[in-house]
Amino acid sequence: MKQPEQFELLEQRAVLVGVNLNHQQDFDYSMEELGNLAEACGVEVVGQLTQNMERVNKSHYIGTGKVEELTGLYRGLQANLIIFNDELSPSQLRNLESDLECKVIDRTILILDIFEKRAKTREAQLQVEVAQLQYMLPRLVGLRESLGRQSGGVGLKNRGAGETKLELDRRRIEEKITALNKELESLVFQRQTQRKKRKKNELPVVSLVGYTNAGKSTIMNAMIEKFGAAGGSGDKSVFEKDMLFATLETSVRNIQLEDNKSFLLTDTVGFVSKLPHHLVKAFRSTLEEVAEADLLIHVVDYANEKYEQLIQITENTLKDIGVTDIPTMFAYNKCDLAGRDIPEVNENSIYLAAKPRIGIDELVELIKGFIFKDYVRCEMLIPYDQGQVVSYLNEHADVKATEYENEGTRLTLECRQMDYEKYREFVIE
Repeated sequence: MKQPEQFELLEQRAVLVGVNLNHQQDFDYSMEELGNLAEACGVEVVGQLTQNMERVNKSHYIGTGKVEELTGLYRGLQANLIIFNDELSPSQLRNLESDLECKVIDRTILILDIFEKRAKTREAQLQVEVAQLQYMLPRLVGLRESLGRQSGGVGLKNRGAGETKLELDRRRIEEKITALNKELESLVFQRQTQRKKRKKNELPVVSLVGYTNAGKSTIMNAMIEKFGAAGGSGDKSVFEKDMLFATLETSVRNIQLEDNKSFLLTDTVGFVSKLPHHLVKAFRSTLEEVAEADLLIHVVDYANEKYEQLIQITENTLKDIGVTDIPTMFAYNKCDLAGRDIPEVNENSIYLAAKPRIGIDELVELIKGFIFKDYVRCEMLIPYDQGQVVSYLNEHADVKATEYENEGTRLTLECRQMDYEKYREFVIE
């Protein structure tokens, strides 16, 4: 009996192609990163072709001589996929598909594919689908030809879903984008409502940012374990795994410290160089969490020898989404793998290892020193008929001492500026 075809089991062997425009300093790393992205999609990288150019070739992205060289290379290596390091225009994609007679994709569709695999919540799934459709719309012809040549695998949404999408005509795709955006808007509205509620509570917001797989979720889980309201129970922890883009959803947790101080900690999607603009646009509501933070903790993979480039990538991405003036601290993570003595605090930087939980206390002290700097230390004498004020301060301030006097309850405490102003009448000058 004939076995059914199982397209998704096709082993994909790829040749990576990159153009180094005007001697970019980070070109080698961006090619290495492209290889990591391919591996994250289960693609085996078997070869690489690069070209130095002053400007890209409008028709084929690379020079025509390089197209011939590429044909010989992928045939000789028995590759069945070619991945370009930059986003290809619709005409470049069509011309390359036609001349190479091989499946061609670019960095953008590779990242979209990873995001699609990792998206867990409805909001993230909608965001990825909108970005995919916006990318596909001008490229329908080239992608259709590619589908005719080979089914399944990265860039084409396995199990037939991609083919279904590409059968839609432009109008139907535009209608679908409109419908998805409408659903997305209602979810964005919910998120904004949640943010307004949090602002009302006057809790400071600390946001973890950084290159993908730097260890943001591990740091968050370490803090939840130690200080989280649920005592580190599994239902409050966030997903963490040693892979690119493990976190696509923004998680928000209330970190409750021992001295009645608390703050909100948010874990956001990791960045990567040349993050597709469709994706940045689609994930705007998720990235807005970063824009409204009081403090950013820039998590850096210190064990990566190119960590300075990764810092630059994150800073450039933050700039692209309009985040420029939020105070930032650096958490150099995975220092145990780099053989550095830890923990070490240096002004607004800390060297730590989140996995074995070394340096978490010091990181929290660093955060506290910044976000609670407006706390006021004072003494208040509160009349006995104002018991609700004592209850409130016991719950929301750090009460150091309580004494009962003839006139009322005397509290020695540290409280937020707003509470100090609110109960100023009870302050003993």
